[in-house]
Amino acid sequence: MLIESILKQRYSTRAFLDKPVPKETLKQIFASAQLAPSNCNVQPWQACVVSGETKDILKQKFMETLMSGATPNPDFNWYAKYNGIHRERQFGSANALYSTLGIARDDKKARQMAMVRNWQFFDAPHAVFFTMDKYLDIMGAVDLGIYAQTLSLILSEHGLSSCMQGALGQFPDPVREVLNLPQDRGILFGMSFGYADDDALINKTRTERESIDNAVAFFD
Repeated sequence: MLIESILKQRYSTRAFLDKPVPKETLKQIFASAQLAPSNCNVQPWQACVVSGETKDILKQKFMETLMSGATPNPDFNWYAKYNGIHRERQFGSANALYSTLGIARDDKKARQMAMVRNWQFFDAPHAVFFTMDKYLDIMGAVDLGIYAQTLSLILSEHGLSSCMQGALGQFPDPVREVLNLPQDRGILFGMSFGYADDDALINKTRTERESIDNAVAFFD
């Protein structure tokens, strides 16, 4: 499938079938993702793929963390507050999601429960945490973004769906504990993936894209 076709069809999937991807297929996909470009070819990504029992343990740990009332303590700066048009787009995305689910703007409990689904991996059979050495800072984050996009496109080519999740970087301690990661390794964000449940209402959500006239400037 052409990349343009994949991009036109792809959406953030938030409901998955209980159907694990064969291990050999996973290895093939992640081997192909190693071809992603990076600054000076440093390849800073260290992807941690969780499935089966490990994923279930992490899900439980996340739920315990949330129930304890813990506040997010990300390894990297996730505290940027959107302003202006960026805030409008953020609200537009949330409105598209909650409107699809029939959740009213003032129904805070329902919105919180929808948010919690992030840390349940949307019941996907697999998730990947994008990690890197903390000292790499913004340069490493750029490379991880390129890697994650590359991986997402390869997954789509194999008939798999995904959802990029900044939320999976909000509580790094359970991840570091379960996966036995060193303290100098940071969890930037994550992505749940698997076979989409095409009948799930939440997977009908679609968001708008900005016009090229507002996003791109051509200089001759």
